[in-house]
Parts: sequence; C-alpha cells; structure tokens
Amino acid sequence: MSDPFPPGFFARADPTPDPLFYRPERMVTHIDDAAIAAVTALYGELGLTGEVLDLCASWISHFDPAPRRLVALGMNPAELAANRAATERLVHDLNTDPVVPFDDASFDAVTCCVSVDYLVRPLDVFAEMARVLRPGGPLVCTFSNRCFPTKAIRGWLRADDAGRGAIVGQYFAATPGFGPVVVEHRNPGRRGDPLYAVWASRTGVGDADYGAGHGR
Repeated sequence: MSDPFPPGFFARADPTPDPLFYRPERMVTHIDDAAIAAVTALYGELGLTGEVLDLCASWISHFDPAPRRLVALGMNPAELAANRAATERLVHDLNTDPVVPFDDASFDAVTCCVSVDYLVRPLDVFAEMARVLRPGGPLVCTFSNRCFPTKAIRGWLRADDAGRGAIVGQYFAATPGFGPVVVEHRNPGRRGDPLYAVWASRTGVGDADYGAGHGR
C-alpha cells in the first residue's frame, strides 16, 4: 500500500518558528459569519457542553452557549486573554511539542477550528488527543478553503476541498483509539466561505492502545 503522506507532505513554504509568525495580535475572524454559525451549530448538535479543549485557539471560540470548562490552547497570549468563553488559557506550540500538559481522559471533547492545516505533526497531535479524551468524546476538526498559505502544509495546499476532508480522515484512521470518521460539508449551497467538518469519537480505553509517537 502506498504511503498516503509522501516525503514533503508536511513541509511548509515558511519554515521559520511559529511563535514569530503568531506574535502579532490578529483580532479578526478567519471565516465569514455564516461559516462561523455552521461551526456553532455543529458544536450544539454534538452536545459539546462539558469539559472541552480548543486547539489552536484565538480570541474567540465558536460556542453558544460556552461549555462548562473551556481550555483555549493557542499561540498568542493577548488573543487567548481576550477569549471570553475560555475558563483556562494555555500558550503552547503543538508543532514543536504535541504533548499537552493534561492527564489521561481529561476532556469530554476536543475542537480544532480552521487550524488542522497548520499541523506539521498531526498524527502525534491526534494520538495525544486520543489520550486526553474520555471514551465517547469527539475530536472535531472544522476548516474552510482559506488559510495562511505560507504556514499550511504543502499536502493541504495541493488538495481540493474533498481531498482535504480525506486528509483529516486519514489522520484519524492512522491514530489508534478513534471510531468511525464522519466527513461533512456543513453549509452546502451557501454563498461565502464553505465549512467542512471531520470528526470521530474516542473508543473505550480498553479497545486500542493509544499515545504519542505516530507522527512524521
């Protein structure tokens, strides 16, 4: 079977350290209001109301209402400080260190909104999310067709929208501990930014081994 992630797949045009790129404050939204509404609706449908880890977070997390506990993990401290939904904030570079400082089975859900395309070690990150999720808890990745092209991985930039959904699906398939994968276009036929979602739920802890160490 051919390797779904060939050499150079996770390379980026701009290899400089991410903390330099994300140092300037960007108090903006990266998708339009309709796409944001689609994210919020999905979170509501999935019942993400308990303890949630929001990966690659910024000044706003798209919950309504906010979950009981929301840990916003991101790169810019000022943006995280402005996130009113967050109950905890953590500055952490997943591309340098995909291991997060949380105990096993700490969260009911993990979200990653319009940022999965920037992960250069996604299999390590997904394995770590399997570790911190409770059985039955989903990892939910949403994305559009917009990005910072110099920081997105090359494999992502070379794919179309369907191909990008397949890429995230492959991340789940390559990570022990996740169940069936759902891939959806959440706002078909709408003008403006498309919104795609890919998610899968943590299986029972005894169903499969899990942990870091699956990255490229």
